[in-house]
Amino acid sequence: MIKQLELVLLPEEAADRTKVLNKASGELKIPLSRLLDLNILKRSIDARSKIVRIRLLVEVFIDEKSPIKSDPDHSFHFDNDISSKPTVLIIGFGPAGMFAALRLIELGLKPVIIERGKDVRKRRRDLAAINKEGQVNPDSNYCFGEGGAGTYSDGKLYTRSGKRGDIRRILSILVKHGADPEILIDAHPHIGTNKLPKVVETIRESILMAGAEIHFETRMTDIIFDKNEIKGVLTKEINTGEEKEFRANKLILATGHSARDIFELLDRKKIKIERKDFALGVRIEHPQAIIDSVQYHCETRNPFLPPASYSLSTQVGDRGVYSFCMCPGGIIAPASTKNNEMVVNGWSPSKRNNPFANSGMVVSVGEKDFLPFVEHGELAALRFQESVEQKSFVAGGGKLVAPAQRLIDFVENKVSSTLPKCSYVPGINSVNLDDALPRAVSSALRIGLKEFGRKMKSYYTNEAILVATESRTSSPVRIPRDKESLQHPEIKGLYPCAEGAGYAGGIVSAAMDGERCAESASGKI
Repeated sequence: MIKQLELVLLPEEAADRTKVLNKASGELKIPLSRLLDLNILKRSIDARSKIVRIRLLVEVFIDEKSPIKSDPDHSFHFDNDISSKPTVLIIGFGPAGMFAALRLIELGLKPVIIERGKDVRKRRRDLAAINKEGQVNPDSNYCFGEGGAGTYSDGKLYTRSGKRGDIRRILSILVKHGADPEILIDAHPHIGTNKLPKVVETIRESILMAGAEIHFETRMTDIIFDKNEIKGVLTKEINTGEEKEFRANKLILATGHSARDIFELLDRKKIKIERKDFALGVRIEHPQAIIDSVQYHCETRNPFLPPASYSLSTQVGDRGVYSFCMCPGGIIAPASTKNNEMVVNGWSPSKRNNPFANSGMVVSVGEKDFLPFVEHGELAALRFQESVEQKSFVAGGGKLVAPAQRLIDFVENKVSSTLPKCSYVPGINSVNLDDALPRAVSSALRIGLKEFGRKMKSYYTNEAILVATESRTSSPVRIPRDKESLQHPEIKGLYPCAEGAGYAGGIVSAAMDGERCAESASGKI
């Protein structure tokens, strides 16, 4: 007999399998000797009361052992060599491009992938140059390269996009390529920036072994279409300058939210795009101990609990102010894609064991903010975003030194006389963040941060630092597509995909959108 039940335990109890079995035995009123096995299906933290507990959804086996079996609904396998099958072009090898490729192979088609950046190993050298020298390679950085922005941006896997696809399938494929199986049960699964590169490499091996092609350090320079139908693309090899044409009548565009040259190319080609609202602000960093004490109602975090996270939001007039991409035990990273712009992001290693907690703290921006750039048409939001990043770069003083201010000093409009320790490696410079941010954004942030201080005791402190600019929360451009076919409404065979097209936000939702575009390109939906 198999039964499912929810158990509520103390953190140290939830970490002990024997105690979990004892708890299940008591709840079911069945002798412990009859419980022959137990599987944890879901795990979450309940910190709503002063005593923090762990909630487990478990499957218990009464008078029988758990069978050893694969999960047929989420198995991952390739039956055939697809090297000679019809080609689908994929531009971009982030989560959307990767999972589009895997799905195409399963469906018997050959992905040919064009990626401007380097593979994960070579990419590390360019990340080191960003952190140590403040120098950005515009084709290989925290945003561009194998695995996309997700590879070196934390690896958080939770999403609210369940209706868009099969979340468990995505997580299972990641596990089959080396991710920790714990991501299948945690309410907020996380791989970690230190472990993601190996997972990404293993996915690449699966794709290549099936007979697909991946062309790294190759930039798409033009889209070829005739009578509003895709015919192929032109590319340039970055190191040699060699130009090449790839022919196909299906093109999945999965270039991410920072590929401005792609938006500009589409605009020049008169392929319809639309400017889009987004959000920008700062990264806010606290000592992790402060967040732990607030969220877990304690002076010192229980060693059986992970570093605490938070989610905050409020409305200031007609603008939303909210936390974004919170990284417990994390690091603030330079996410610029050019040398004259200042962009920051956050990430955590798998153990989330750094002494700081950081989060984006952003404000919604829209049409009224884009008015000074209206002459740029559908690129107006992009040009606004670009101008803010350039202004912030100047405020920092160059070489990716970030403008920064203590939290209370910012709210009280005082330049900080000193700055606390900060995880941002290229360095920080004390400024008034009004010199880095649009006035409407900083004004809304001031009000929002004071309110968050009322919601979370100790959050409002000068031990916290604000670092500008968190501006790549989502794409400032949407590439329209038909809801059913997922094709661009004007160009047959063009499939705008995931974050860069405005249809996803994060690793899992991008992966699911990549799969959907692959299925549509194959004629399966």
